[in-house]
Amino acid sequence: MKDHARTGLADAFTALYGLAPEACFAAPGRVNLIGEHTDYNEGYVLPFAIDRVARIGLRIRPAESGRLLRIASTRGGQVVEAESTGLAPALVAPWARYVAGVFWAMEQRGFALPGADILLDSTVPVGAGLSSSAAIECAVALGLNEHLGLGLSREELVLICQLAENDFVGAPTGILDQSASLLSTSDHALFLDCRTRESRPVDLPLAANGLQVLVIDTRVSHSHDSGGYKELVLACTRGATELGVTALRDVGIDRLVEAQDTLAPEIYRRVKHIVTENQRVLDTVELLERRGPAAIGDLLLASHTSMRDDFGISCAELDLAVDTAVAAGAIGARMTGGGFGGSAIALLDASRSAVVADAVHSAFAEAGYLTPEIFAVVPGPGARAL
Repeated sequence: MKDHARTGLADAFTALYGLAPEACFAAPGRVNLIGEHTDYNEGYVLPFAIDRVARIGLRIRPAESGRLLRIASTRGGQVVEAESTGLAPALVAPWARYVAGVFWAMEQRGFALPGADILLDSTVPVGAGLSSSAAIECAVALGLNEHLGLGLSREELVLICQLAENDFVGAPTGILDQSASLLSTSDHALFLDCRTRESRPVDLPLAANGLQVLVIDTRVSHSHDSGGYKELVLACTRGATELGVTALRDVGIDRLVEAQDTLAPEIYRRVKHIVTENQRVLDTVELLERRGPAAIGDLLLASHTSMRDDFGISCAELDLAVDTAVAAGAIGARMTGGGFGGSAIALLDASRSAVVADAVHSAFAEAGYLTPEIFAVVPGPGARAL
């Protein structure tokens, strides 16, 4: 399948630019099993890479042509052109900023990159909470690093992609998405400490246990550079400041009573979610290692309740997806990603997959919502050359 994917991308690249790509790279989207909005609070997360990827064809332009960067997408539209140095967001179309931002971030790290032709193709749904943006950034960063021999570690590439997302695209995200895309391994989740940036794989043997994770894309689009996301970041920062800690990672469950007496009600609810979500990540890792994935359903449900009631990032479509999936037999379910739309995930016995999907489709139709996209995902490998 990889060869077929590379051949199709290479053919499209050649048809567009007149020359074949010198290399092709892929980076996956991710599902966050649990640990939402904890990353930028220096907490814990537990994502896994999925078998939906962003792919790029890459060709370095000859030195005599200057440092022209050309970016195109298989989804059509005009080829975006800009100089690969001195980039600014206003110089490129919004969709191309995830590519150009990596060039910009590399320049901030002291690399003077040559011009390049890039063709982007992706099977990660946009706006679905599956980290389509980070998949693009990671494919570009890995491609530049390996093809140009820059010698950066994958952990360093995570920070470069985060810099691109934060300061070029303008989305104040943590390192969850880029870490999942670059560091994941097949059949494992990635337990990541966002303060120390230390990570390790955690066995997630879904198929071996007869289990499956369904993604329910509500098709309610969201964007990390929206005001709602930024307001949540500010609320968490304010909560940490008022509690006298560096980050909410430093607030334990035992301080929630004190926090409720100290903080404004809305700030307290945001803090409560982060504090309890960090604990749920630790509990999920412990259960996975001791009893296996069938044991984590209640923690997934508690996470969704917290995101809905305390953090305020769910929506009617996500709540319906979660409630319907559980009523139809899912072991657990929760919204995943930044919120305000996007996707829910349902952990279930593989034999219940069609039943759960049919129930969700019927519930959405009855509610008059858009028809959701429902598909299974497999914990897959991280970014790689094709």
